Amino acid sequence: MRTLRDISALREALGEYRRRGQRIGLVPTMGNLHAGHLALVEAARRHADVVVATVFVNPLQFGAGEDLDAYPRTLADDQAKLEAAGCDLLFAPSDTTLYPRGLQSLAQVRVPGVSEGLCGGSRPGHFDGVATVVSILFNLVQPDVACFGEKDYQQLAVIRKLVADLHFPIEIVGVPIVRAEDGLALSSRNGYLDARERDTAAELQRTLVALREALEAGEPVAATLEAGLARLRAAGFEPDYLELRAADLTAVSATTREAVLLAAARLGKTRLIDNLTLTLPH
Repeated sequence: MRTLRDISALREALGEYRRRGQRIGLVPTMGNLHAGHLALVEAARRHADVVVATVFVNPLQFGAGEDLDAYPRTLADDQAKLEAAGCDLLFAPSDTTLYPRGLQSLAQVRVPGVSEGLCGGSRPGHFDGVATVVSILFNLVQPDVACFGEKDYQQLAVIRKLVADLHFPIEIVGVPIVRAEDGLALSSRNGYLDARERDTAAELQRTLVALREALEAGEPVAATLEAGLARLRAAGFEPDYLELRAADLTAVSATTREAVLLAAARLGKTRLIDNLTLTLPH
């Protein structure tokens, strides 16, 4: 596996792959990799001849008071994991490589609709930062396929709309959530949890499972969600949101069948997110 840090070297390497007619798969990450990220690499390997991963802690998607400075940067460990997973090329640029003129007057990409509410409501500007950096990486790598995790359900919806609206010739593959044995969705931020919090954290997924069972049995939505919020608070969480949306993130209606439960909650200093899809009864 080659690790590249500048754009000209990246383009030269990608040109070699294209001249050989190879299909290129992209896995964008912020590093501090875990099994969930490696599942993205494995998915890209199934859909492409060459797998390109990126490691870049994107300042644009962190708001004031968020954990940009504290976010773990573990490049050497990430390189070893990516190579073992079969990644062919790692692009690990600096801030000044991707944003050479700084952030103050940077052209940005906004994806309306799906970026609003949920994480977009509690993290203003977050998805503008995601859409902008992903657009830059799509432009630089020009992949045939790109893989993103379904844990970040709203982010995946934003990227699908971005690709459709801006006519990127890229296949977007959503990769199922990878969970620990107790059900907790794997996340780089899980490392912020202390031992007691880590034991509690799996209650987020257990709560969503219980709510899914109730909703699929025909229990009323509002009362079910309120009970879920109470359960999370009793476990020690500070819920940010707990919502039921249609699978495309529009509001649930009387005709909605395919839906998704989405939650974000703080446990100590750590913000956790999770989701479960479900089928509502007729």
